[in-house]
Amino acid sequence: MPWLLVDNSNTRTKFALGNHEGLADNHFWLPTNELTPQILATELDGLHFQGALLCSVVPKTAAILHSYLGPRGPVHSLTHESDTGLSIDYPNPEQIGADRLANAIGVAHHHATPAIVIDFGTAVTFDVVGIGPTYCGGVIAPGLGAMQDYLGQKTALLPKIELAEPRAAIGKSTVEAMQAGAVFGYRGLIREIIGRLREEMQGDPLVVATGGDAALIARGLPEIHRVDPGLTLEGIRLAAVRNLR
Repeated sequence: MPWLLVDNSNTRTKFALGNHEGLADNHFWLPTNELTPQILATELDGLHFQGALLCSVVPKTAAILHSYLGPRGPVHSLTHESDTGLSIDYPNPEQIGADRLANAIGVAHHHATPAIVIDFGTAVTFDVVGIGPTYCGGVIAPGLGAMQDYLGQKTALLPKIELAEPRAAIGKSTVEAMQAGAVFGYRGLIREIIGRLREEMQGDPLVVATGGDAALIARGLPEIHRVDPGLTLEGIRLAAVRNLR
């Protein structure tokens, strides 16, 4: 029987089934701010699993998930104290987000180290994984969606836009100008941070991107070597292998 794998992030909470061999195909997600015991009972009805691995960065929602899943079997919350297969080179490891640990586990197992994992979510995180594998730290910056939404919320005349590849740097409309600022500007931020991290790392790191905006931003950045949309869930599955025996 498989495990239930839960990626509880700020915007979306993703659910998947997995076992020692891999992930099942029936992934789905729910808006994190809408999770209630009633919604969970409806959406998880009919799923059969022998335990759950919870990767959460939202304490309030994590409590709801624990309360619902606990009676159905063992629930393990991914933290720095979990069996991750990683060494930790970080002064206060309790500050490392569970999603960042999952990404580090995934890249070490499925790609190579040293590595930089860039996760494009509500925030964009850069995680440095050294040979070992060792979790070494990283960078946290505002996510592309958060920057885009801020303009729409804080200015009187600028609309909320859909992100897309700009046709040119010189925008011929407000929307085109905002798309150019968002996409080209964000690529500049990502390029600069990758360069700084590489200067401080030993070896030639593989750069792997994941998360919602990864494909769009990586399209114009040769500094990003691979895009792996399922990296976080795969890291959660590997944590379940180690912690839900």
